Amino acid sequence: QVHLAESGGGSLQAGGSLRLSCTASGNTYHSNCMAWFRQPLGKEREGVASFYLDDGRTYYADSVKGRFTISHDNAKNTLYLQMNSLKPEDTAVYYCAADTPRCWHLDWDEFSSYGQGTQVTVSS
Repeated sequence: QVHLAESGGGSLQAGGSLRLSCTASGNTYHSNCMAWFRQPLGKEREGVASFYLDDGRTYYADSVKGRFTISHDNAKNTLYLQMNSLKPEDTAVYYCAADTPRCWHLDWDEFSSYGQGTQVTVSS
């Protein structure tokens, strides 16, 4: 079992930047993929970005391409999401997830481990 802990959420104005972190602990040896999801209040959860831990391949939702960057620090077992040019529609609870047979697919139900989430609020 992998334990995931997100941090870095907050409130800011549109156009600003924020970096989220997700630190993994526990049985991380066989982890293959980590990803970020988000869920706006009253809306469905969506995949934001994913990261293959073996070769660093990344995938992004169209809504965040060019603005968000996913990265991973092996030494710290930490996944990051650098969010630039934030918009009010980026407001959501952001969740970290780990381990899935299809990293590129960004399907929440296919992941094995999940964090508790961190709130990001972007005001206009």
